[in-house]
Amino acid sequence: MTDFKPDKINPPTCSIPREPDYSGVDIVELSPKPSPADYLAAMKLANAVADERLGEHMLLSWYDRDRDFESPRHASECHANSAVPGYVDYGLYHGARLKVDIGNGRFIFFYMPVDM
Repeated sequence: MTDFKPDKINPPTCSIPREPDYSGVDIVELSPKPSPADYLAAMKLANAVADERLGEHMLLSWYDRDRDFESPRHASECHANSAVPGYVDYGLYHGARLKVDIGNGRFIFFYMPVDM
């Protein structure tokens, strides 16, 4: 019978969950008083920031913690064991240049500029 001896030179590896790479993304964190009543109120605030910072823009992805909704829908299903939620991954890999976080993660919006 042979004893199993793990390979000490090339031990098995597991991928370590990593934080998202926000390089090239402007992050704006807002804590308005009073807090936005709902997603639509938060989106108006985030759109105003995007207007100011990007000019013409497109909303790529978002998250509403109150309702636990995200866009694109079901984006996080593929990220069940990931440190990065699907809506974050989608925004970053589709050209986001602005992240607006309202209420410490209550509402999060990812935008990209629209080049004319």
